[in-house]
Amino acid sequence: MEIVIGTQKWSSWSLRPWLALKRTGAPFTQTVVALREHGTTEATIRAAGSPTGLVPVLKDENLVVSDSLAICEYLADRFPQANLWPADVASRALGRAAAAEMHGGFHSLRGECPMDLSAPIHVASLSEATHRDIRRVVQLWNDLRGRFAGRGPFLLGEWSIADAFYTPVATRFRTHGVQLSDFGDRGEAGRYGEALLETPEFKAWEAEANA
Repeated sequence: MEIVIGTQKWSSWSLRPWLALKRTGAPFTQTVVALREHGTTEATIRAAGSPTGLVPVLKDENLVVSDSLAICEYLADRFPQANLWPADVASRALGRAAAAEMHGGFHSLRGECPMDLSAPIHVASLSEATHRDIRRVVQLWNDLRGRFAGRGPFLLGEWSIADAFYTPVATRFRTHGVQLSDFGDRGEAGRYGEALLETPEFKAWEAEANA
């Protein structure tokens, strides 16, 4: 398999399926498309194998899968032994709802707090729209961690695709100096965000980004 990703310090969309792919334990190669550089165009990304002109893209023999959520779901089907979703139907439904909410929402948070693993930690001035997004993230994290705390440190207890989708959010909170206690955190949300940033898979991505 090959995964085509964007510059690692910036591409939150690429980070998500890359984490899931690492969790499968399957061998793969990666092609990094340099974003925000002169000369990198949609045609450049298409030439790397993306039918949409966007990253990420997963290539598995003759199959090409685009979109971060679609790639993650493909990997869950392709490698059931990796347990990328919990076996329990209700837990899986809650995890998928959380991932879908991240996939399609939180636009103000994305705009004002971009993922940038090379940026110094600073306290950003944020709009009320972004405050609403942060409060919703904290509520979601608190609720799911309260429900699944007995199963492990992640959103559904054991690591899942939902955690891949919220890892970039944890980096945003760290970089932009967001104190979750100001947004309704009862402690669980903060501990969860820290756990995301301590996984070996994210540490490997971050090391490559910094290199």
